[in-house]
Amino acid sequence: MTYRLVKLFYVSLGLTVVLIAGCSKSKLDMTPQTDKVLTAFYKNEAQLNEGVNGAYAMLQYGGQYGSNYLVFGEIPSDNTFDEVPANDNGNYGQLDMFSAIALNGLVDGTWQDAYKGIQQTNVILNRIDGIDMASANRDKLKGEMLYIRALTYFNLVRIFGDVPLVIKETTNVNDYFGQGRTPKTEVYGQIEQDLIKAAQLLPAARSINGRVTQGAAFALLGKVYLTLKKYDLAIGQLTKVGPLGYKLLTDPARIFDPAFKNNEEIIFDVQFASGVNGNKEGSNAFQLFSPSGTVAGAKGHNLPTREIYNSFTSKDRRRDAYLGMTKDGVPFTRKLVQTSTTVEDGGSNVVVLRYADVLLMLAECYNETGNSVNALDNLNQVRNRAGLDKTVTTDQNSLRTVIALERQLELIGEGSRWFDLIRTDQAIDVMNSYFARTPGYQGVKVTADNLVQPIPQSQTNTDPAIKQNKGYN
Repeated sequence: MTYRLVKLFYVSLGLTVVLIAGCSKSKLDMTPQTDKVLTAFYKNEAQLNEGVNGAYAMLQYGGQYGSNYLVFGEIPSDNTFDEVPANDNGNYGQLDMFSAIALNGLVDGTWQDAYKGIQQTNVILNRIDGIDMASANRDKLKGEMLYIRALTYFNLVRIFGDVPLVIKETTNVNDYFGQGRTPKTEVYGQIEQDLIKAAQLLPAARSINGRVTQGAAFALLGKVYLTLKKYDLAIGQLTKVGPLGYKLLTDPARIFDPAFKNNEEIIFDVQFASGVNGNKEGSNAFQLFSPSGTVAGAKGHNLPTREIYNSFTSKDRRRDAYLGMTKDGVPFTRKLVQTSTTVEDGGSNVVVLRYADVLLMLAECYNETGNSVNALDNLNQVRNRAGLDKTVTTDQNSLRTVIALERQLELIGEGSRWFDLIRTDQAIDVMNSYFARTPGYQGVKVTADNLVQPIPQSQTNTDPAIKQNKGYN
């Protein structure tokens, strides 16, 4: 699915006005080229739909699901590493070695791309009630924009902690100078509010691949509640997902096979396609995350560790479905594959939420609330698909450890592990233990300051009210 984005002015919080012209995450050639400034656009339903497509397109940006969210959710953890830390100005290596600085390009790119996307959702939400259109379609589009805004803020707050909260269309970049960063508790409150409203407005079934549905809102809200340790509320949302028709695929190798895109396990993913619009609709994540020398331009970023590769037992069907090993003994992900002779034009969709994640979240929530029967039922559905024996322990601490390992193995490379470690208060202990036993990390130590990334220097320089995170210059 191709998302068309007309040339518009967007205001990115704390930044100068950014002119974006795009088709998907790329530039849209327009003949003749005409600037459609916001004040003169979004006057009818067709124009509004272009803007909605633009909001989806921004999820494809490199700073979001084009690559960076997978990086921030994996490289700081014990799941993946950077093969050549000096590559790409050391930006990925800094995340791997916990030496990130405020000038890190990944940090800056993610902040900017996220706020561009938030501005676009705010524009649509601000304009939509003034457009003549069927109420059912208006509700659906509102729900989609609320979901994307909530998803983007959820990613921002997990990466940076407190972030500026903007829920109105920005027409003057100066309006938000001096606001500073909003406490993350307030940001989470807005995320919750957006997702509750989105779930009321969204359809139960998707009519177009890649569009948000009610199940995505339930699943994301459940993950938000789990992150906040509100387990009963999380259960209330997550148990609504399965009845909508999602299920585990029998063969784990099919989940990420481009031939089986948008399958019944996928609740929401960001769409990419090879060979479309001059090879500009794909993602370069496969190229970035391939071991050096294996494909043209491979960067060796975000590679699975040998430790995680060896953590799969011989019976586990997921190892060869999710991971491969080069002849030189370097693991790589199979969740992103080469779909074109143009290696940077990858056609693998990037999964945001899938049903296996929901089952494992339910297992965790039930265990934390003392319901081992339901915890085991949900956990063993995932283990059964993997070809593993059922877990039978009912001891809460033991089961907690098993569930954490299952999440690590099942969701390897999908951007979950680092955030799982943080929300379970295990990040410092797990990572310092990992560094102590792993060659190449001598002297690396994680502290509480490292649980968030630095605020980009471009932001603190532009607006003195935006303060740097503790521990970063």
